[in-house]
Amino acid sequence: MKISLIILTFILLTSCQTNGQGKMDNYRKLTSKIDSIIGEHKFNGVVSLSTDSIEIYSKSFGFSDLENKTKVVINDQFVIGSISKQITAVLILREYEKGEIGLNDTIGNYLTEINQPWAKLVTIHQLLTHTHGIVDLDKPLEFKQGSQFHYSQLGYDLIAQILKKVTGKTFKDLSTELFNQYGLKNTFHPNNKGYINLVKGYEESEDGVLEYTEHSLKNYAAAGSFISNVQDLNKWNQLLYSEKLVKKETLELMKTKYSTRIHPIFDTIDYGYGLLFKDGEQNIQIGALGYAPGFVSACYYYPQTKLNLVILENTANNLDDFKKTFIVQTEIMELIKKRTPNNVYKK
Repeated sequence: MKISLIILTFILLTSCQTNGQGKMDNYRKLTSKIDSIIGEHKFNGVVSLSTDSIEIYSKSFGFSDLENKTKVVINDQFVIGSISKQITAVLILREYEKGEIGLNDTIGNYLTEINQPWAKLVTIHQLLTHTHGIVDLDKPLEFKQGSQFHYSQLGYDLIAQILKKVTGKTFKDLSTELFNQYGLKNTFHPNNKGYINLVKGYEESEDGVLEYTEHSLKNYAAAGSFISNVQDLNKWNQLLYSEKLVKKETLELMKTKYSTRIHPIFDTIDYGYGLLFKDGEQNIQIGALGYAPGFVSACYYYPQTKLNLVILENTANNLDDFKKTFIVQTEIMELIKKRTPNNVYKK
């Protein structure tokens, strides 16, 4: 009996060691392929690939300040563009969970100062999903609310305004409370000047020269101007997809397909609440790309393999063709997605 138990224990230990070694070998092959992708393209920034417990790939490339040749370090801070939208979505959904708002409530329930007929028609859900039709607060809707998709930064700013009315707190203070509560020490509303390691953003001119841009933080914060780093965005993914920021059923709302867009990078992409995914791939590859003047980013989670991918770049090249601008992000994303088990990966 004792001999059998010893043999069984030995077999289990050997199997675990073999599986663990196999996984690490696969990770090494993966990091080599990521290096190859980066080596083939212009890239200036940081790349991080991790699980909740293992740092698989973590490297920085190039400069945070091109003029002074200051090297980028892995935990430098970047403007994260539209990755900001999922933060805003979480903030409004936390109020929904408290019963403070309804997703089918109209704007007019909260923003009584908007003197437009559509204020009594457009819902919070439509703001979250870019299906509201608002192009200007002083103009009629572009289309009937809920009938079409039109990507909108203004819609997310209106969500921030609703949050202020509901909570009595500024959007800056409300988001800062969230970051502090969950230990996201490197994530900031742009009006919170606590950040000290924000890199400079550069855009390629028509002459092919990278030039510093002063407009990186000009967008609505709720839509595209939060500041963060790879450490915090990895942690954000872990918190969000483990249902620590919102409940399981609320996370499912975020991951539900509500609208479809012809996208300049992905061709066709589906939208939930602040999250993007290909049709049927909510449990394969889910997250967001981000663009702000001078900053190109990606933050994705791979539920089948529990991988977090964060790519933050502070040079924007080929702005006449966003597929080329985001080439490193999308090639690495495709590489990671292909590691998803064959029974769930749709080619």
